[in-house]
Amino acid sequence: MGSVPTDQSLFSSLSTIPLDPHYALKELFHSDTHPKKVILGSGLYRDDNSKPWVLPSVQKAEKLVRDTVGSDRYEYLPISGFAPFVSAARQVLFGPLGDNEKKVVSLQTISGTGANFLGARFISDTLKPSAVWLSDPSWVNHANIWGLVGVEVKQYPYWDAKNKSLNFEGMIHQLETATAPGDVVLLHACAHNPTGVDPNKDQWRQVADICEKRGLFPFFDCAYQGFASGDHAEDAWAVRHFLERGTLEMAVAQSFSKNMGLYGERVGALHVICGTSDAAAKAKGHLSRIQRGLISQPPTTGARLASTIISNAELFDSWLADLQEMSGRIKGMRKALRDELVALGTPGRWDHIVTQIGMFSFTGLTPEQVASIQENGHVYILKSGRISVAGLNTKNVKYVASSIDAAVREHPF
Repeated sequence: MGSVPTDQSLFSSLSTIPLDPHYALKELFHSDTHPKKVILGSGLYRDDNSKPWVLPSVQKAEKLVRDTVGSDRYEYLPISGFAPFVSAARQVLFGPLGDNEKKVVSLQTISGTGANFLGARFISDTLKPSAVWLSDPSWVNHANIWGLVGVEVKQYPYWDAKNKSLNFEGMIHQLETATAPGDVVLLHACAHNPTGVDPNKDQWRQVADICEKRGLFPFFDCAYQGFASGDHAEDAWAVRHFLERGTLEMAVAQSFSKNMGLYGERVGALHVICGTSDAAAKAKGHLSRIQRGLISQPPTTGARLASTIISNAELFDSWLADLQEMSGRIKGMRKALRDELVALGTPGRWDHIVTQIGMFSFTGLTPEQVASIQENGHVYILKSGRISVAGLNTKNVKYVASSIDAAVREHPF
């Protein structure tokens, strides 16, 4: 193509892509001047004063890293990342790997998003699945990522809107009858986003059975380990169960954004579990080639912080206490919101708010109710009705509950 006139562009025929709904909500919130405005959109932990909380374990690690790094602190990392971090990330996710050690390929990534993309690109290039199966609903970026790597996106039932719970029967029926061998099934390791509803252990076993029987490739997204229940081992149970069966090759995208509060540092890892050590060595070469083309090598600071916390016994215990504090406050806010709605006599059932886990609650609010809450109460919620419980605190929970109550009465279910 040659030059074009100054009043034209080669990109004029592009379609208009709307802003991601999470970021559009933020823009609306920031432009609102109402003194009582509240945002319950993005997955960012806030303390009881609506302020960002730098974990005490992270603060201690920051000092330790500052005091120990040398003049090489700004040097390039290897393509696979900061080796102590990669090892620590594997350890906290899988526990002792034993004979599986050489079958697992791990690379540091640009947080969970980078891990999801690197894994999706690798699987698309190598396994060429006919489809990836996402839960309905799922994190909005899952469909975006898999679409970008050219894999058809399909959905399996997950949310039971009537009972505000897991539609497990619909989920396993779809996976048993509609999938093809080699298809990817994307699973949320814990604290499902956006519903906050997870399978129990027996249900996880059944999902693993189906993956074995149907020849499916499990791809776990583990963004909330330790943040969901406060117990990092409990939150990794599903991932570890699939691994321990010894019959499934799979991938896990891991993020430390939420559970360490390292949002802007973009700390994550991708782990691919292969059937043999030879296959793992080959997979590492292909993953490294893709990583080289995408980012060359990941950043250092966040990886140093995370590895310092995990490898230092004192800091690790401090981190576990931080997880308990964050998950405990969120559980308290779930109860507070439910109790306020019950006290107001708000029409509907609200117990699901306390039975869901993790950062988010799928409230069941309708788009009309959400719009009313935003317009009249200046409370910003995604159109789906998902709220970030971490945005609630003892100072705004009554106000949020009253705004929900007013909207539900104005626009009944």
